Amino acid sequence: MLMQTPQLSGQARLSALREELKRRGVHGFVIPISDEHMSEYVGDYAQRLEWLTGFRGSAGFAAVTLDHAAIFVDGRYTVQVREQVDGNLFDYKSVPGESLSGWLADVCADGARIAYDPWLHTWGWVEALERQVNPKGITLVPADSNPIDAVWSDRPAPSVAQARVHDEAMAGRSSADKRAAVADWLVKEGHDAVVIPALDSVAWLLNIRGADVAHTPVALSYVIARKDGSAELFIAPEKVTPELTRHLGNAVTIRDRAAFEGALGEYAGQSVVLDPDFAVVGIAQGLRAGGATFTFKQDPTILAKAIKNAAEQDGHRDAQARDGAAVSRFLRWLEIEAPKGGVDELAAAARLQAFREEDPGLHDLSFDTISAAAGHAALPHYKVDEDSNIPIPPGSIYLVDSGGQYPGGTTDITRTVWIGTPDGAGVPTPEMRDRNTRVLKGHIQLARAVFPQGTCGAQLDILARQYLWEAGVDYGHGTGHGVGSVLAVHEGPQRIAKPAGGQAGTGQELHAGMICSNEPGYYKPNAFGIRIENLALIEERQIEGMEGRWLGFETLTFVPLDRKLIDKSLLTSEEIAWVDTYHARVREVLTPRLTGDDLAWVERETAPL
Repeated sequence: MLMQTPQLSGQARLSALREELKRRGVHGFVIPISDEHMSEYVGDYAQRLEWLTGFRGSAGFAAVTLDHAAIFVDGRYTVQVREQVDGNLFDYKSVPGESLSGWLADVCADGARIAYDPWLHTWGWVEALERQVNPKGITLVPADSNPIDAVWSDRPAPSVAQARVHDEAMAGRSSADKRAAVADWLVKEGHDAVVIPALDSVAWLLNIRGADVAHTPVALSYVIARKDGSAELFIAPEKVTPELTRHLGNAVTIRDRAAFEGALGEYAGQSVVLDPDFAVVGIAQGLRAGGATFTFKQDPTILAKAIKNAAEQDGHRDAQARDGAAVSRFLRWLEIEAPKGGVDELAAAARLQAFREEDPGLHDLSFDTISAAAGHAALPHYKVDEDSNIPIPPGSIYLVDSGGQYPGGTTDITRTVWIGTPDGAGVPTPEMRDRNTRVLKGHIQLARAVFPQGTCGAQLDILARQYLWEAGVDYGHGTGHGVGSVLAVHEGPQRIAKPAGGQAGTGQELHAGMICSNEPGYYKPNAFGIRIENLALIEERQIEGMEGRWLGFETLTFVPLDRKLIDKSLLTSEEIAWVDTYHARVREVLTPRLTGDDLAWVERETAPL
């Protein structure tokens, strides 16, 4: 976790930034959670929003003018932002209801110049904001350098961890073959090169991994791939090992990451592809200044990376079996210890990590564990820390969302469990069991879905929500996201979610080989929260008399469901059969990996309903 610098108060940081803005002759600045690669999770060196505001969520941004400041977050962080950000310094704004453009129009005078870092925003973001604020007399100005960096005296340096080779046996495909496919795509589309700034795309294309971003095994780098199958990798020299150089071979030129911006000027007269979601303004400006033309199209590695080959699928199944054993051991431990009243959220997360770390293949967690007790479980993206940590109360619901990075795959699982009382008398309320069972019913319907080729995630989302809707309740997050292969735990382009608001990925066609989460939930503010999450592989299905190609889901995650939270009377015979079949498969997968009391616990928890 990035620690706040004790020497500077929040007021002092804000004042220092404002003085820097005055020195530069601008009237404001926009601060996102982002890096030069538009990563979801960023290294400590790029945690500018946290340094300025104290906010430790994974999505949001702030805007500061010479007289006003605001922080913008969505509904996931309504409570968290108020706990972590001083309301005397920043106004709290909720998106999408309240917009940056509207706020700027309210607080800025005519002629205001608002700066942004062109290496932290996409072309589309700038164009859209300009359309909104220019009529108000506000001009956006690209900053030559980030003004926060000028006043952040103890800013961490970017990671110097060495990049490592990802075993081709695990990757299932050579880097040369992947680069050849990209080259074929460039020729077909009529372009000379493609800039690939997304860190997981670089890692996938070159079969390399790194340790520069917490929980996501990527190396800070860029690739420019050309239509002849060659490529340039821009990476800090200290990250390059002889093994990496041998692995990349003669067709990949290794250059200093610091040379990347200048290298954009070497494509004069050429047609270069940029991904609109990952290529920042600075890249487009560098190409244009050098005389290249650029076209916005989806990076050709994005879809290829999402469709896992046979080796990646097998690696993922192995990772899930390893992870399922660790999580099951943790849940047995929790069942014994938590009712005594001596376990808090941080201790539970630490114990789960310790169980995972007993597997020598574990490289890292895949994200910060969501360890949420009682009312905290009603915050879908709650992140426990020393300030928010509470004991897990006996006689309550506990939600844990976690995952690991293993040699062959990335895992992500959520289980919601009942924490008993020392005397064993405490039981879940009828409301808790009703809501959990409705979440489970939706999970089952999505897991059992069969759908034609051409279906997108938005078309499946209702399957998971229907029984909650029958009760007049819903959940505010998506139902499913893609997952990488020893890469990002959130991976596009596919997504299972409501189509409202143009959410990215909901219109993406689903393909066999994609991995998606299945995670409906329910959240009662200040009371309890429920989520059941398994990962699933999209696979081809054979149906007698079928016309065209049909797809379904192979469940990959195997950990018992909490029987105490299931109201069997609400389940159909088909749903009961699904639970029993799932639990039988849990026993089959985990029995070789467990012994003694742990195995006995799994056998008990997976007995037929």
